[in-house]
Amino acid sequence: MIFDVNVAMTWILFLALFPMAFIWLRRAFKIFIKKNYSEVALKKGNPPANPKKWAPLVGIVNLLAGCVSVYTIFTVLLGLAPYSDWSAMAGITIWGKIFADLIIRMQAHPLQFGKKKDQKHDKTCTI
Repeated sequence: MIFDVNVAMTWILFLALFPMAFIWLRRAFKIFIKKNYSEVALKKGNPPANPKKWAPLVGIVNLLAGCVSVYTIFTVLLGLAPYSDWSAMAGITIWGKIFADLIIRMQAHPLQFGKKKDQKHDKTCTI
């Protein structure tokens, strides 16, 4: 085996599956078991108006991505999948998770056009 950029990127992809699977499964555990919705559909660090509404979707996405990552890790370690198969599974899982989180976040925080009304600096006179 010749060590080149392709081999290095393959190892980086494989080793990155471990922490990603752990984080995604931990988030699903927090959402479904502990009922902690602090990481549900965050946008700029702020949760949506009703995080409990979006928790099942985010939990399913995290659980599915974590399980596919663990399955990919085991197939690589047991030698059951060739490189093209497991790298495709890993890549589709990562990109699918990114896009699914983006779609959920965009639905949980709808765009607001126009001026935002500032409650603190309302210029009404109260005499």
